[in-house]
Amino acid sequence: MENGGGAPEVVRVTGSRTVAPSKSRCSLATFDLPYITFYYNQKLLLYRTPVTDFPDAVARVTASLADALRVFFPLAGRIRQDADGSLAVEGDEGAEVLEAEAEAVAVDDLAAGDCAEDLMQRFVPYTGVMNLEGLRRPLLAVQLSKLKDGLAVGCAFNHAVLDGTSTWHFMSYWAQLCRSTDDKELLQPIHERSLARSVRVRLDLPESAEAHEKTDPNGPKKALVARVFSFPEATVGRIKAAANAALPPGAKPFSTFQSLGAHIWRAVSRARGLGPADITAFAVFADCRGRLDPPLPPAYFGNLIQAVFTGVPAGMLLGGPPELAAGLLQKVIGEHDAGAITRRLEEYEAAPKLFHYSDAGPNCVAVGSSPRFKVYDVDFGFGRPERVRSGGNNKFDGMVYLYPGRGGDGGIDVELALQPEPMQRLDKDADFLLHQPTEAPYLCLPPRISCSTALDFLNPPPPPSLALWLVSKSQRRSVRPGGLGPADITAFAVFADCRGRLDPPLPPAYFGNLIQAVFTGVPAGMLLGGPPELAAGLLE
Repeated sequence: MENGGGAPEVVRVTGSRTVAPSKSRCSLATFDLPYITFYYNQKLLLYRTPVTDFPDAVARVTASLADALRVFFPLAGRIRQDADGSLAVEGDEGAEVLEAEAEAVAVDDLAAGDCAEDLMQRFVPYTGVMNLEGLRRPLLAVQLSKLKDGLAVGCAFNHAVLDGTSTWHFMSYWAQLCRSTDDKELLQPIHERSLARSVRVRLDLPESAEAHEKTDPNGPKKALVARVFSFPEATVGRIKAAANAALPPGAKPFSTFQSLGAHIWRAVSRARGLGPADITAFAVFADCRGRLDPPLPPAYFGNLIQAVFTGVPAGMLLGGPPELAAGLLQKVIGEHDAGAITRRLEEYEAAPKLFHYSDAGPNCVAVGSSPRFKVYDVDFGFGRPERVRSGGNNKFDGMVYLYPGRGGDGGIDVELALQPEPMQRLDKDADFLLHQPTEAPYLCLPPRISCSTALDFLNPPPPPSLALWLVSKSQRRSVRPGGLGPADITAFAVFADCRGRLDPPLPPAYFGNLIQAVFTGVPAGMLLGGPPELAAGLLE
């Protein structure tokens, strides 16, 4: 196991095997390549069932896995780099299956929303393993762990090979094969990746995962806490109703995702204690299958997602009404059409980049997974899962995974990773949890304030200087002719003289460079739609 560390042995691996189909090959598409330097996606499914014959259960699950891999053959292969530098998958080496025992651990120990991450990580393989390792390692690893009162199925998928839609297609197919050998009525995967993109892209891969990690400009990984917040259907309905309450007649209503995403974004920004002018970003990994022209069906197997971003100063996000944040999400998601997708692909193909999974930035909320995935229908014959969780790989500060509630009644589970102090604040935020108000949360904001005061909601700001006023007017005038969309971020930079800002200050006679560039940014719709003092306040 890759879970390492010097902690006492809680899980004891009792066996390992390789499951392989016949040899096949497919090229990776441009959609797949950005994830080569992310980490294996980890999923943990917990089943509360008396496993009296664990070896028999393992035999049935692995036999059906072998059958599933004959259909989903890329998961049984390895990544290869061709002579032209492009990547492909050859599928004949097989997936890894680990058997483990943890009979002192109960399902409830792992299913709890505040389950310790270090305990949970012992039940999913390939912790800390980068997708780049798929050149040498299996692209799928499964750990079957016998629990005190059930079974844990931990999976690690190489993200360069598939996205969430394909992950749960495979899991559903595998589970149904385990219950029945008849696969005639099962949805068959489509492996022709040229349907999505046929351009061959050369990637200059790093020598090792460790070499790439050392180049991360975001520094060492921060300590994080992961929690699951369960929102019942009624609470989700309240959040959606609040976002849509003030929409004018005829306006497009906000979806459940847009409403809940805005709710999470605002709450996390409160918990982080961001300053009014701090830019906070929201990212969602949007499924592009239905957005392409022509669209591709859900059965397309591979990656067909792109990250879509928007951003806003924290003061405006928190000082404005819920529909402000929901509107930003609706706009940026709606604009991500076939043309936008193609432009993003062409940009990457012209200048391929090896990303760091933490590139989203320090004040970002990023959403992966979807409550539309039928994760609780994955039944291997042991009944529905008691809980579905994501492992620690690819979790950075602000990463969110959305899952349907187990009851199937419209509830949503929000799995969220944050630094410890913001998580403590979030856990007490009645506005986020929608419980009865208790202790006032840190940096709790009034529900609505005007744009002119949104930039300083704690103390009224002094009037901006004449120079700032004139510069802000110039910025607004220069943005208008550019035809920017309302959700497009426009930035302003000024080279500030630091002589009088140092401690102690230096006189004007100092000869040399004593300037630094200072940046701010805002969506164009807010810059142009708001009053002049909005831009002046940002600069100030």
